[in-house]
Amino acid sequence: MIKKVLALAACLLAAPVAHAWAPLGHSVIGELAERQLTPEAATEVQRLLHGEAEPTLAGIANWADTLRQSDPQRFRATSRWHYVNYPEGSCSFDAERDCKDGHCIVAATEQQLAVLADRGRPLAERRDALKFVVHFIGDAHQPMHAGNRDDAGGNRFQISLTTAQPPEAYAREHYRDGVMGTNLHAVLDYYVPGVAGLEVADYAEALMQPSWPPLATVAGNPVLWSQESCQLLDAWGVYPQQHKHDDAFLKTMQPLVERRLRQAGHRLALILNDVLGR
Repeated sequence: MIKKVLALAACLLAAPVAHAWAPLGHSVIGELAERQLTPEAATEVQRLLHGEAEPTLAGIANWADTLRQSDPQRFRATSRWHYVNYPEGSCSFDAERDCKDGHCIVAATEQQLAVLADRGRPLAERRDALKFVVHFIGDAHQPMHAGNRDDAGGNRFQISLTTAQPPEAYAREHYRDGVMGTNLHAVLDYYVPGVAGLEVADYAEALMQPSWPPLATVAGNPVLWSQESCQLLDAWGVYPQQHKHDDAFLKTMQPLVERRLRQAGHRLALILNDVLGR
């Protein structure tokens, strides 16, 4: 028993900080958005992404996270753009307090949208801006990216998860006897979307079926999206009372995660139609 506890602790300490939705979640958001683009916006997206390995919104949705490996210096410079931290007990955005020097997801999204909308900018700048916008709108809808607890967006809230899902690549060597030592952020990121057992296109198709468009149809803005995420942490009881869970907890969180994926995809399309469809 002591060996198992020590092994689990080693897993938790070895796991890197989780960022954003896992690739599946971000790609689904991109796929949902692309299905709702106007012809004019779709043409501009194709022009901007020409030459990309996967020239679709789903294909570039994870680019901002892959900078961690492909361009570590740029990733360090932009890492604070992926989230906003609210003070304990509050979900009300204060730019001076919560986004000093513009280093938060709210300011970064607005800045990159401005670059994307400026057709006088070099194509390469606008291409990168599109990649950031697609990613950041997804991030803003991930509740752990706008938390009001002192735990690095759930990265320090440890979870012992029993699941048949294969662990993320970085964690495979730490998988022990069907138990994954992970954290709450990674649970919402990776394991909850994965419980559906669907690939990107099929998942997007399934999410577009019920009561579309989802809930709020207004595009909104980064402040609204992040405040919603913060409020949902408590409204949905995302923080469990215990730290040991299985697939039942994942399924409990599935409606919340899928709601945010649907909202992000729909709002991303509305934003891109406005910015690129002119």
